[in-house]
Amino acid sequence: MSVAFTREEDLEATAADLADRPISPHPNLVTPEGLALIEAELAAARAAYTAAQVKGSIETDRTAMARATRDLRYWSARRASAQLQEPTADDGGVRFGGSVSIEREDGRTQTWRIVGEDEADPAKGSVSHVSPLARALLGKRVGDEALVAGQSVEITAVG
Repeated sequence: MSVAFTREEDLEATAADLADRPISPHPNLVTPEGLALIEAELAAARAAYTAAQVKGSIETDRTAMARATRDLRYWSARRASAQLQEPTADDGGVRFGGSVSIEREDGRTQTWRIVGEDEADPAKGSVSHVSPLARALLGKRVGDEALVAGQSVEITAVG
């Protein structure tokens, strides 16, 4: 047996032993949109798992099966632990599922929506409820100040 052939098999076996995706120790709070996202990801993981089974024997494509199995475990766990947070009456405070606008000391304004970990996407204006930014702002009201990344910010709008 060729040494190169042995190494290739070893690499495939290593790839097939993918570590589980880490699951956050925080409560899995989700908005209705976040729950829909988790359910869509779970359906996609189930489809990928089924496709990996149908595509061929596990021995010929262990990496695809390992990826599908890992994703199925992750999204199943996230769905099982999801705690749907329905929108609450607006009491004027920054809350989960709501949006908040801040003004930084340098005059920049930013608006964020505080959501669950799986739906957070800072590039699109949403941050996780466990992020330092969200933790600093939750419960604050328009006119309040908070310390974010070592700088003072003012809450200018809450929605």
